[in-house]
Amino acid sequence: MTDILLVYIPCKSEEQARTIGRHLLSKKLCACINIYPEMESLYFWPPKSETMEEAHEAVLIAKTSKALYQELEDEVTKIHTYKCPCIMAIPTENINKPYYDWLKGELK
Repeated sequence: MTDILLVYIPCKSEEQARTIGRHLLSKKLCACINIYPEMESLYFWPPKSETMEEAHEAVLIAKTSKALYQELEDEVTKIHTYKCPCIMAIPTENINKPYYDWLKGELK
């Protein structure tokens, strides 16, 4: 297991994903972002209701360290437009050394 996390953040649009990603990069809270511009989500909203919502979203993946996760989460929470955004950290098992070294060098 490494100290690097992939942070999964669904956003209302590709534009919002890019805005959040650039904000995180500028603060050195992540070394790299990936944006998947089209995803379809289905969920019940409001919580505990029988109303199933369908949404077209974009996915932002931010690559960061465990040490920076909480600060990254706090920043996303401040600027994300969702009332209850999904900010989910996925641990990484292995990373090739040159990429790991580059990634760590880009973080604050």
